[in-house]
Parts: sequence; structure tokens; C-alpha cells
Amino acid sequence: MDKLLKNISFIVLFFLLVSTIMILYSGPTQKPAEISLSELVTQINEERVQEITVDNNNLDIVLKDGTKQKSIKEPQSSLTESLANYGVDKEKIKSIKINIKQESGFSAFAKNILLPIFLPFLIIGALIWFMLRQAQRGNSQALSFGLSKARMTDPKDRHKRTTFADVAGAKEAKEELQEVVDFLRHPKKFISIGAKIPKGVLLLGSPGTGKTLIAKAVAGEAGVPFFNISGSEFVEMFVGVGASRVRDLFKQAKKSAPSIVFIDEIDAVGRHRGAGLGGGHDEREQTLNQILVEMDGFESNTSVIVIAATNRPDVLDPALLRPGRFDRRVVMDLPDINEREEILKIHMKNKPIESGINLRTLSERTSGFSGADLANLVNEAAILSVRRGKKTIAEPELKESIEKVILGPERKSKVISAKEKKIIAYHEGGHSLISAMLPNADPVQKVSIISRGQAGGYTLSAPTEDKRLHSKNYFLDELAVLMGGHVSEKMFTNDVTTGPSNDLERATRMARAMVTRYGMSNLGPRTFGKKEEMVFLGREISEEKDYSEHTAEAIDSEVSRLIREAEATAEKTLKEKKDILEKLVKELLEKETIEKEDFNKLVGIEIAQKNEEKIERKIKGEEKLK
Repeated sequence: MDKLLKNISFIVLFFLLVSTIMILYSGPTQKPAEISLSELVTQINEERVQEITVDNNNLDIVLKDGTKQKSIKEPQSSLTESLANYGVDKEKIKSIKINIKQESGFSAFAKNILLPIFLPFLIIGALIWFMLRQAQRGNSQALSFGLSKARMTDPKDRHKRTTFADVAGAKEAKEELQEVVDFLRHPKKFISIGAKIPKGVLLLGSPGTGKTLIAKAVAGEAGVPFFNISGSEFVEMFVGVGASRVRDLFKQAKKSAPSIVFIDEIDAVGRHRGAGLGGGHDEREQTLNQILVEMDGFESNTSVIVIAATNRPDVLDPALLRPGRFDRRVVMDLPDINEREEILKIHMKNKPIESGINLRTLSERTSGFSGADLANLVNEAAILSVRRGKKTIAEPELKESIEKVILGPERKSKVISAKEKKIIAYHEGGHSLISAMLPNADPVQKVSIISRGQAGGYTLSAPTEDKRLHSKNYFLDELAVLMGGHVSEKMFTNDVTTGPSNDLERATRMARAMVTRYGMSNLGPRTFGKKEEMVFLGREISEEKDYSEHTAEAIDSEVSRLIREAEATAEKTLKEKKDILEKLVKELLEKETIEKEDFNKLVGIEIAQKNEEKIERKIKGEEKLK
């Protein structure tokens, strides 16, 4: 912006100078007529002259009719003497207004010598100066091309400082990183016992789990400078620029030591060497080589700790992960139900929240959400509150935002015929009822036939507690839930639509995973197929078949069997609970949405029966263990 303003100012100044020259060298379009002194004397005697202005030897004449004329008097005599020599009537001169201009020496010098001679040279000099300045600026940019673009956060800046108090959950990660904080604060305590703090800490985790946030918190807790840069900022078209930027980054960090260097998305430059198309001269590989040298070079006493983040540790170069470099790995998992509750509290801290909001219920509904998802959830609720004219955020907006984050916004304006609406009601009723009846399925949180995103309706199910391990019975019940919509449509509308297409796709994928990955089929406890990844692309491109064609047929047969059994379970359940399904469908057609509490009232007896079955199954399992 400053550069643009300077250029505009120069252009305006240039045009002003040109305009001045044009004004000086070009007079008015209509020049006054030049007359001789004898003609002037005749006009004076005829009383036609009103005013005469004397400027050195030049005479500017104004007649009574407004006409302007010019003349020149004798150089060595005054105007009166010159007119008297030509026989003017002295009485007539007295009635004429005579003005005499006295020009200073400097103005005469500037007008006659300075402007005509030196002004062109000044303009040429200004143009040369401008071009030289532009050239110098280009040279400075070329020299700074290889400098680091890292952004430094000053530890003294309290407004931008982040601490562990700003990071909810991640208890184990904080404990691992607390040692880094202690080392930066009190390095002598470690050096005295001969301990060396890891030079590199690699943060692993899914996107949005708070890797960047916790890295900033480490710097904030330790009170040291924080250099933040993305892995992609090292890579340029020209070979050697990335390595130069790495050297400059570590040079700055060493000057500010103790300090922390944070490289976000390090897989952009840290991928396995030799996998690229450019060979050893690939710019990315040159950059990685320089990072390896800087992290484990000759200077081993500098208090510079490198923290890097990635969600693809499988593609990183082995040399980057060996001891002495990124030898400490901190895993950032998705938050559990307690951590989600704490994260929601942090994001609601500075917002006008209504009292009485049940954060536990919100945490139950957000299973699988990352920290970034929860931040987005609260922000969407705030936007929704403003849209509705509210000054505070209430629980309905938060619950609706959960569905918006998962499925997309409501499409109430979408025109749906009564027939299609009934089909959707039976479809979602089938899903929700089977989920309520089967003992291992996730409980229903909400059922709706209002279109959201690409879904005509939806059944929101979420576990009451987080699960790390999933049993075979859980998958079998979930398969039946997925098939519930298809079976319900088929049984009660005597037709099959395209609505269950996504359910069938998910069911097929789940059944195939049970057979090929989890060993939950009649083919035995083994896996089938081996995933192959191209490191350069960083994505799965094929699956190697380590089984025969006969086994492939058996896998397909097992997948089909699991889906058929799930379909039979769904059909049996819906036939037995036909009356309850009809109640659900009627309620959905009237209200379009049924919340958890109302849903539980509709199927309350069956919910209690389901809980009793769970207790009995648990007791039987404990007796078998004994």
C-alpha cells in the first residue's frame, strides 16, 4: 500500500511540473494585439484608453471597450517621456490609470533563467532517481527472497499469549510437553544430571485436534519467542531457496534462544526422500536435508526446540524420526465426552450464554467432534442467535448447530409431496425404532423428516459414552439399523426408493470391513488385502490382493450374508413393533421433528426392556467369566 501511494504521488508531481512548463511557455489562446507607440498616442488623444500597466518596457493596455493591447516603450526613458516625444496631450494622460509593476531580482532570475534552463534538467533527474530507486527495491527483494517468512510471537505480548489453561483436555499431551517447558525455564536442572531434552517434538493427530494451539501454549508457558511457519512456505520454484529459508529460520531462532520453532504441516517438506519425480535435486528434498542438518548439526548446546505437526506421520522420512531429531511423539486424540464438555466451556467463556444449558447433553451428541468442530459449533450457534434476533445463545441454537455441522442447514423451503413425506417418515421411523429396540445400537437423540443438506430426513444417534473398541454385536446391530430404512419402506409402502442408497453403501462398507479387516466372519480371524500407498502422493491408490479368486468369492458371499441377516433382523423387529412405528410416523408427519425425550416416551416400555436385557446380558457374561 505504501509503495502504491508513493508511485501515485510521484506521477501527480510529474504532471504538475509538466503543466507548469506548459503554462509558462504557452500564453492565452487569444493574444492581445500589439500596437506601436504612435498608435497608442492617437488612442490616448481620442480618449479611448482606460488603463496602462507598465512592466519594465512592456505596456499592457486596456481600452474603454474592454479590448486588451500590448506595446513597448523606449528602453531608456519613462512612459511619460516616450509618450511626450510622440506628441501626446498631457491633459488627456491624467484621466488614464497607470500601473507600474516592480519585479524583484529573484523572480526575474527564476523566470528568465532558472525555469527555462534548469527545469528540464530537474525533471530528467527526477526520472532517473525514480528508476534507480525501483531498481534498488528489486535488488532488496531479490536479496530477501531466501530469508525466512516465519512469524514470531513475542512472549511479552499478553494479548497473543496462549497457555495450557486455554487448552482443554489433552492431559497426557500436556504432561509430555511440560518437560519441554521446564527445560526452557530451568535448563541447568536437566544439564546438571546429564539429561538432554528432545530437540524435536512431533505432534500427531487428526485435523482440528489442537496441535497448533498446544504448540503455542508451550511457548506461552515457557515465556520464550515462538517462530511459526508452515512447511509449504519453504518450498519454492527455485532450487535452494527452501534450504536458505531453513538456515535463516534457525539463525533467527538461535539469536533469540531459548526459543521454539513450530513447523506446521511438516509433511509438505518431510516426505520420504527418493519418492519424488525430481530425484536428488528436488527442491523439497534439499529443504528436508537442510532441516535434518540444522536439527542435528555441530551445535548441540543451543536451546532451540523444534515442534512440528502433521496428520500423516506414515509418509515422513525415517531420518526425520530418528533419535536426535523428532524422537518424541505426542498424539493428539479426538476429545472424549469429558474433554468435549471442557472445550465447550472454553469456547463459551466470552460469549453471552443463557443459564441452564446442559453441556453434558451437548457433549453426548457431539461424539467424534474435534476441538475445531466444537469451536465451529459454538460460532454457528452465535450466528443463528443473531439471525433470530436474540442477544444470548440458548440450548436450542446449540443443538441445531450440531445438526448443521454434521448434515448442513435445514431446507424447509424444499417442496416435498405428501407421498414422499410419508415415505421419509417410514424410513426414519424404521431407523430410529430399530436403534431403540436392539441392545447394542446407539441410542436415538433426535428424529426429523426436515431435509438437511443432501438428506431428505435424518436420525441422530450417539452413544452415551465414548467407545474405543467396537464389538461384533455392535456392528451387527448397527447393520440392522442401517437396513431399517430400506426394510421399513419396503414393508409399509410396498415400494423401494433411492432414499436408502447411502445407508446401503455404509452397510456394505461396514460388512466388508468386518470380513476383511476385523476377522468377524465365518472366514476366520484374519485380514484380507493389503493397502498400498504412494508416498509421493500421500494417499491410498490401490489394494493388493493377497488372496485367491475363490477367497474373493467367499468374501463377497460373507458380506452378502451379513447384510441379509441384518435385513432379516430389521424386518422381524419392525413386524413385532408395528404399532409403535405407526405412532412414530404419525408424530413425525405432525411435528416433523421428535426430540430424545418425546421419542423415549413413545417407546418407553421397550426402552426399559432394552435396559433389562443389557443388565441380564452383563450378568450372564460375568457368570461365564467366573
